[in-house]
Amino acid sequence: MTEHTRAEALFASDLQPSDRPTGAQVARAIHTSLLRRGGPAGCAAVMAAEYGEHPETAALRMRWALSLAPTAATVALAA
Repeated sequence: MTEHTRAEALFASDLQPSDRPTGAQVARAIHTSLLRRGGPAGCAAVMAAEYGEHPETAALRMRWALSLAPTAATVALAA
């Protein structure tokens, strides 16, 4: 899975930046988001809708998701 796909799934998840998630929580949120949204395309659709409705906050959330996506890859490799 690419880093961008992980970031989109995290973006579409219920996890919030204020949760200050651990790597394990990020990995779990990505996995759950992919399952709930029907895969990467569903996560991308959620992200696109948010950019359409709330572009300012969506950009902030995507920066956050991109910053944490590598963390999830490291946790997944360690598991």
